[in-house]
Amino acid sequence: MLLRIPNVLSKEQIKHIKTAMLAADWADGNITAGYQSSQAKNNLQLPENSPLVREMGDLILSALAKSNMFMSAALPLKIFPPLFNCYQGGGNFGVHVDNAIRQVPGTHVKVRTDLSMTLFISEPDEYEGGELTIEDTFGSQKVKLAAGDMILYPSTSLHHVTPVTKGRRLASFFWLQSLVNSDEKRSILYDMDMAIQSLRTKVNDSPEIIQLTGVYHNMLRQWSQT
Repeated sequence: MLLRIPNVLSKEQIKHIKTAMLAADWADGNITAGYQSSQAKNNLQLPENSPLVREMGDLILSALAKSNMFMSAALPLKIFPPLFNCYQGGGNFGVHVDNAIRQVPGTHVKVRTDLSMTLFISEPDEYEGGELTIEDTFGSQKVKLAAGDMILYPSTSLHHVTPVTKGRRLASFFWLQSLVNSDEKRSILYDMDMAIQSLRTKVNDSPEIIQLTGVYHNMLRQWSQT
């Protein structure tokens, strides 16, 4: 499932993060790349142990915790702290698959990367190129979202970022381990949860809605890995 999560951050929050990012000291993006990715990666990144990165990451995680769409689609168990990158001057990231396991720096915590996320900080008209291109069941999907919007997609997907030929593309990227590691099963649960929530806005709780809610939780109980 490839899903756009709109308005994760407000315009005020985006302005705050963008200002901080533009004033920060950048490092080579390969500081977090595995061997395969390092051969294809050409961008800048904020050091992941930076207090600024932790502050901005906490802001994003707090916002996501309030998003019903995100929580329903991702069913997060563990989230790798958000990182921040910049593409400019022809910078790009060639075709790759994200590493299967990420260790949170400074801890013994390991995160299996079931889902990848990119949250856009720059507006689409602030740069040319820079599309996140994801290969899925229906072919190549090009993603270039408004600032504050986020794309959620399976980490098993081949993907790349096209060269930024003008301007600057700022974004946050990170991964999570889901309670349900199957993308197909997560999609079924998400569709059911969204349908139940929609029904609740139209009618009061009925025996049928209560029964459907029970089916949802019993399926989640059966498929959950915790």
